[in-house]
Amino acid sequence: MPSRDGTGPTGNGPVWGGGMGRGLGAGRGLGGGPYAAGPGGNCVCPACGYKLQHATGTPCTNVACPKCRSRMVRAA
Repeated sequence: MPSRDGTGPTGNGPVWGGGMGRGLGAGRGLGGGPYAAGPGGNCVCPACGYKLQHATGTPCTNVACPKCRSRMVRAA
């Protein structure tokens, strides 16, 4: 490294990457914590509005609506 100033071999930029990485743990609601939805609530069909009680351990997005077969979403 020229002059030991943190620039690369040619002296025009940093040695380390300057990319816009996503990082770890940025998503809300993943893995519990204060933003997790919890065991209660309902799964709601965005197409027809049908409501179904949320089953613990099964994401609403994995459940098909019994009326129109669309994927359900989580509602509080």
